[in-house]
Amino acid sequence: MQKLQISPRHLPELDPGFVPAALWNREFRRQAEASGAPVKLALVLERANGTRSRFDTVILPDTEENFDLNFRYVERIVKFLLWSRGGWKLTVGGSSRLGDALRSTYSPKGERAFDYDVMGRKIYDRQFTVENCSFEAAPAAGEIGVKLGGHFDGCRIGFDLGGSDRKCAAIQDGKTIHSEEVVWDPYFQSDIEYHRAGILDSLRRAAAKLPRIDAIGGSAAGVYVDNQPRIASLFRGIPEADFATKVRPIFLEIAKEFPGVPFVVLNDGEVTALAGSISLGKNSLLGVAMGTSEAVGYVTPAGSLTDWLNELAFAPVDYRCDAPRDEWSGDLGVGANYLSQQAVGRLAPLAGFEFPAGTPLPEQLKLVQKAMAEQDPRAEKIYRAIGSYLGYAVGHYADFYELEHLLLLGRVSSGQGGSIIIEEAQAVLRDDFPNRHVEFHIPDESFKRHGQAVIAGTLPELG
Repeated sequence: MQKLQISPRHLPELDPGFVPAALWNREFRRQAEASGAPVKLALVLERANGTRSRFDTVILPDTEENFDLNFRYVERIVKFLLWSRGGWKLTVGGSSRLGDALRSTYSPKGERAFDYDVMGRKIYDRQFTVENCSFEAAPAAGEIGVKLGGHFDGCRIGFDLGGSDRKCAAIQDGKTIHSEEVVWDPYFQSDIEYHRAGILDSLRRAAAKLPRIDAIGGSAAGVYVDNQPRIASLFRGIPEADFATKVRPIFLEIAKEFPGVPFVVLNDGEVTALAGSISLGKNSLLGVAMGTSEAVGYVTPAGSLTDWLNELAFAPVDYRCDAPRDEWSGDLGVGANYLSQQAVGRLAPLAGFEFPAGTPLPEQLKLVQKAMAEQDPRAEKIYRAIGSYLGYAVGHYADFYELEHLLLLGRVSSGQGGSIIIEEAQAVLRDDFPNRHVEFHIPDESFKRHGQAVIAGTLPELG
């Protein structure tokens, strides 16, 4: 396949082979326009209740000679759209050649069998399909917005479930009167009772601090539909055969322990974005939490949430052909390996750190943070690399979101390293994306650690 030549100005010293998706796409589109015969292409994703997202672009002349390069571009865009927008049906308007190839790739035996299964059966309870049509016949977009959060009245409990700890807060008329963090290890627990008991323990400890309970709101990694997990890393240890009967109803069953109390659970990235919008008074905001994985949420220019997935941990940001492989989805170059503790674990050996075999990622991060506090240049190289990843990722995200503000949270952004990450990301945007004007925001340490739990508690509206 023909290679595109790009020249990033801020390649990470520890990872010079990194190929930023945004720059690759920009060069591809430049060549398509320069070909003199660019082909218009529409990619339309349909979700529940007929809502649709549409992304229009151009490709090189739709010939066999250009197929590989066109397919590389379009397939990576489709992968990004699936995990940012979501959808059980993809309509490809403008190229049946590419549509047929995408149908083969996103199939039970195709290279994207994981995405085929998750987008269809697991999230939307439909079979994932790919259809072709002309560009002119491609369906129009049909988006919705949802107002949630920002309700501080009454006695509320908020919780935030992460891969290494669970946080819980008790809030009374907007004042946080209890907040705690409990270490746990849910990822590979095969007994759902471990999760249920841990969550209930945190809720009951918070409830004991309140005179009554008016509402409960939660934040957790994964995709949630009607308070039911559809795909969630927290429950990866539960056998697949038990997911529908044991994992999907877990929050519905926990809610029964608090009869009559409004109970809402959202993806943790959405709560991150809500936290930013509420605390900063800003919209057009992307919240990015760099923790055990990458969690993302989005608040529109109108101040609403959407029905998009925003699961950018699975969305590609690095286009090199030998990029790090995601151990869950099997894909290469996706966000989880660049904007989370996984990035620290991957970069630390390249920087010269040696950890005892089996050291968990949270402990590796703590050791790197300790080294950074001691001005260890090895740690600084790690944070600068992550800052470079973040800058190019934001440049990429801005092609898909109306983006003016970015709120950065999560353990990876804590301490001195967080300042280095933002400094490097801003340099990337300044030098390689001069037309992208995105303001970075980083909350104080207390908000980083517990803010999502507090904001999660504001999700339900009292009747």
